[in-house]
Order: sequence, then structure tokens, then C-alpha cells
Amino acid sequence: MYKACIFDLDGTLTDTLESLVFSVNKTMEEIGLPGITEDQCRRFVGNGAKVLIEKTLQACGDEKLDYFEQAMNAYLRIFDANCIYHVKPYSGVTKLLKDLKERGIRLAVLSNKPDRQAVHVVETIFGEEVFDQVHGQRDGVPRKPDPAAVLQIASGLGAVPEETVYIGDSEVDLETGKAAGMKTVLVSWGFRGRDALRRAGAECIVDSAEEILDIAEEGVYERLQ
Repeated sequence: MYKACIFDLDGTLTDTLESLVFSVNKTMEEIGLPGITEDQCRRFVGNGAKVLIEKTLQACGDEKLDYFEQAMNAYLRIFDANCIYHVKPYSGVTKLLKDLKERGIRLAVLSNKPDRQAVHVVETIFGEEVFDQVHGQRDGVPRKPDPAAVLQIASGLGAVPEETVYIGDSEVDLETGKAAGMKTVLVSWGFRGRDALRRAGAECIVDSAEEILDIAEEGVYERLQ
């Protein structure tokens, strides 16, 4: 049995796409640019708010990012007020977390979402007692896929990388887990989907929360052929 599970947030534990699209499009409306679609937003997320806004501006015609500072300031304000807009946990996730805790496995979240909003979403959706640590993007800490933060979290949970499972939904999470030397599990229900994860080189993709429990307990892996 592994000692710790560290989860990505958006697209892994919680379906936050509506909150992201709503906040991005409110931002674009405020600065006088058109909005983006859900499919575009799905492709743009994963590398933090700065990259999300850069890609959005470029998709909306601001190729030189002339509106970046204005848009970024507006987005941080708007998203702070709307980060739990229509957010919900994915099927089976709440039970999975309960089952993992009952088995004595330590739990944490590492997100590229700004730290204040990451903590707010986790505590609102799951409560304050489920996770031992919750980390969003913080000043001075490299964002994923740099492994520094996930290694620091694992150490704080009393686990070495070989005793830790990292769970996410994107190529960024795949790179993060591999760079940290952790068993890396990607979920098919997130923002990228199974085909994209397979193309990115994923070796372990799960279709249900129950499979994550099996992995954490027994090290059972589904290997892609």
C-alpha cells in the first residue's frame, strides 16, 4: 500500500470547467474582446492562470498580448469571486477520498490554480478535514510540471516518491509525476480525455475512482498496449 496520494484539482477531483469559462469570458467582456468556447478553455487550462489568459487573448485576436496586464488583473478579481461557480466533484471521488483516509493514506492537492482559489474550492467542495495539505500556485514556487512542489508535499506527508501516487488529468500532470519519480495515474474523465493522454505517453489511465483505490492499495496498474 502506498503512503500518500497527491491529486491535481481541476479535471481530476472537481469539474471546474464552467467556472473557468465563465470567469474568462467575463474578463474578455470587460476588456472588450470576444469570449472563448468550452472546448477552447479545455485546451488552454493546465499551466496556470497566466498561460490561460495568454492563450485566450491570442485566440481572441490579441496576438501580441497588448491587453495581457489588464486582462490578468481583471481575471484574478473575477475568478476570485466565481471560482466555485457550478463546481462539483466527479463521480465516485468523494467516496474514494473517504476510503483512502480510512486506510490511513495521506492526501494532498497540488494545483496550478492560484493558491487562494485552490484552497477555497477544496474546502468548499470537500470540507477542511479531508486533505492533509492543499497547495495552489504560490509566489516563489515553480508551477507544474516542475516537480519541486509535489516533492515538498510528499516529504511533508512523510512519504518518499516511491511511496506516493500522483493523480492528474493532463500531460502536465504526466510530466510532473514522472519528473518526481512517483507512480503517475491519469484519469480519463478530465479535461484532456483518454486519446490525448495516450498520445502524451501515459502508461496508466483509469476510467473510475474505484481503480485509483485499487492502485493505492495494491499497486494494480492498467498498462496501455
